[in-house]
Amino acid sequence: MRDFIKAAGEADKYEQMKELSAIFKERSRSKENRGSFPHRNILDLKASGYTSLTVPADRGGKGISLLEMIRLQEKLAEGDGSTALAIGWHMGITKNLGEKRKWDDELFSFLCREILDGKLINSAATERQTGSPTRGGRPQTTAVLKGGNWVISGRKTFTTMAPALDYFIVSAFIPSEDKTGNFLVPREAEGLSIEETWDSVSMRGTGSHDLVLDEVSIDKTFLAEILGQDKKANGWLLHIPAVYLGIAQAAQDYAAGFAKSYSPNSIQGTISDIPSVQQKIGEIELELMRAREFLYAAADRWDRAAENERESMQPLLGAVKLAVTNAALTVADLAIRVVGARSLSEQNPLQQYYLDIRAGLHNPPMDDMTISLLARKALSRLD
Repeated sequence: MRDFIKAAGEADKYEQMKELSAIFKERSRSKENRGSFPHRNILDLKASGYTSLTVPADRGGKGISLLEMIRLQEKLAEGDGSTALAIGWHMGITKNLGEKRKWDDELFSFLCREILDGKLINSAATERQTGSPTRGGRPQTTAVLKGGNWVISGRKTFTTMAPALDYFIVSAFIPSEDKTGNFLVPREAEGLSIEETWDSVSMRGTGSHDLVLDEVSIDKTFLAEILGQDKKANGWLLHIPAVYLGIAQAAQDYAAGFAKSYSPNSIQGTISDIPSVQQKIGEIELELMRAREFLYAAADRWDRAAENERESMQPLLGAVKLAVTNAALTVADLAIRVVGARSLSEQNPLQQYYLDIRAGLHNPPMDDMTISLLARKALSRLD
């Protein structure tokens, strides 16, 4: 399966992702795989070459556009939301690093070579004491320079894809400089361990366990960047609403298929002929259309924008995440209403779709922060 995506055009990559998505859906529905980390799915994605598609072209990758990335992520999420969200962080962070080029060139080139070789990365920034890093809290994890090495100690929560990661981009406070930095930490570093704490009923398969760093020593060149206070616009975070849109599409497909096949003996034909059911399915279609157009338009605008325009897009990007994720929740709720009480069976995928989409409310940016940003944007027009 190795490299079957590498030489493909955009349409071919989409069709290939569609095939993998169907395989992942079958696996997610089997009792033995339900709720467990999708090791086989991740291996298939690595073997396909998918995980290197966002490596920049000047570093040996394909450097695919944001729009193409979110379309592929959306299709993947139709098969398995946990797999899509987990790999989406790797895909998006790789793309973001390639766009912004804030790392030392030698370190970035090293990481790109590792990704081209099948290695996986994700950020480890959240902590229990500070909450979401988007709220601005200073990390309790510390980094101290001793000789030629940084020594890092602390604990990170919500480290998505922890069972499969090869590198962790760890945020840590540097007391000697009164600054916070991002450090590239290899999985094999002594003192690094994973504590399996992830017991969420939503997106259980992401394996978002705790990362424990007990005096982990890394070379001083693995300080990737010093973090500033300014919050930059991040187009790559659109991978998040893309995943929830994909899950919502799966919910619609299930509900519509059920409506077309279910024929209780109290009616002639199937329940798809009942006006109230058609009303719900039509409302679902409207929600999906609006959400998809909004998401794709924003991604396309990002791809076409110059750097200065991108920096003004933060309100739009937040609005897209809020609108698409909440639309996906509406879709899942309407799908459950179409199917009825049997949708709440543990064997029925709709209840898991609904629970998985609920997780989107807790992915960045949070709804309240987006609404506040939009309010400031509206008010500033009167200044």
